[in-house]
Amino acid sequence: MAPKDPLLGTLKVCVLNLQSDGQAVSDSSPHLSSCCELLELVLRKGLQQPVLSLVQRDYWQVLEQIPLHDTCGRLSAVSLAVEQTRVCKKLLSAQGRGRYLLRLALSRKILPQFIRHLLHTPRILEWYCPTLSIIRNEEFLEPFMSLLLVLSHMDFKLDMENCSFLDESWLLPVSELYEVVPCRELGLVLRYLHGRVFVLELTQGSQAYVDKFICPGDIIDEINDTSLRNSKNGQAGVVLSKLKGCPLSVRVIRWQQQDGTVFRPLVKLLRALTTDNPGLQLTPAPSSQHPPPAAKEQTPSSSSSSSQCLKDGRIVYIVQYLGKANIGMFGGKEVLQHAIPQVLHKNQPSEEVLLDLKETHLTCTDRSSKTELFEHHYPEISCVGRYSQPDYTTFAFCVADSPETPHSTGFCCVVLRASSIRECEDIVCRIATGFKHTEWFV
Repeated sequence: MAPKDPLLGTLKVCVLNLQSDGQAVSDSSPHLSSCCELLELVLRKGLQQPVLSLVQRDYWQVLEQIPLHDTCGRLSAVSLAVEQTRVCKKLLSAQGRGRYLLRLALSRKILPQFIRHLLHTPRILEWYCPTLSIIRNEEFLEPFMSLLLVLSHMDFKLDMENCSFLDESWLLPVSELYEVVPCRELGLVLRYLHGRVFVLELTQGSQAYVDKFICPGDIIDEINDTSLRNSKNGQAGVVLSKLKGCPLSVRVIRWQQQDGTVFRPLVKLLRALTTDNPGLQLTPAPSSQHPPPAAKEQTPSSSSSSSQCLKDGRIVYIVQYLGKANIGMFGGKEVLQHAIPQVLHKNQPSEEVLLDLKETHLTCTDRSSKTELFEHHYPEISCVGRYSQPDYTTFAFCVADSPETPHSTGFCCVVLRASSIRECEDIVCRIATGFKHTEWFV
């Protein structure tokens, strides 16, 4: 009777459990972390440590030694995955990099290729003990490769950006990405602890306080693709100061899991945080803070047909463009009450334009010449509002005057007029869905 290895038997059960779901494997799968942990144990089993070295060898050091090029001299899929892992700034240890690489290999269906490359690289294969390692045991290698082939035929949809805690744990936190409109300051009180940027409180009336995209106890993981992992005091402030006046993309790590419990690797850090800051109140993320869905298109009724038309199956509003004006370095909703009159007092000739509100951005086109006057993505818009003078049909929004040089040009206010009060409300509401920051009357 052929010998059996308990690791392979447990791994087989775990793979069958993943298969039984019948759908793509995501981070929420209850069997994913167990499967990854078993793969890790297999890759560590029989791995010999170097003599006279203070550095503990892990399977990451094994896999990163795989040759970079294939037989034709091209970079292989394996080497590309290794390089992506090597440059990830959220990973600080060999354990974290190895785990990231395993997740990446599952997502790209290339895990069997890693082992094949390893088997054809004798100088690396010798790092494994022939009597203990599964990889160097011919009887165990065949069933192990069969399980890897099964995994390579499964669809893994994993969030590779959620990797800042792989150094400590296979258990991953809730990680969410938020788009924040251009603003003078976010209004966050931060505390740096063990290289993590914790939020202590939100300044009342600030952009963060209004949008409620982050809560006390949460961690700022990255801003506009700049990782804050292993940050020193003040580093987040430096990043934000460079991006002042620009749309922000903030990745947040929640202190609370989906089931309401505290994310386990954060328990000690949160305890230290509350000890040093007795006034800290850990607030769960409200369900209402998620961005609203894109507005659904409606067929225009006969009463509104004169002010709306169809373009590529979408409703396009026929409005009057009244002009725009630079309003300085602050684009919050408070400026609308003086910015709109500033534009109207110029008495610029109005133009009939087509306002097309798409899912991710809006465009304004001259109706007669078909010339596009402007295009703005919703995260670039800092506020939108309807003006109460003279008949509630005038509305405006503020946007960075030039996204390339926001520090020198600031914000401008764009003013338009709809054909009816109801249509004005609809337009303001649809623009507001892009960034959850609207003021109905100014």
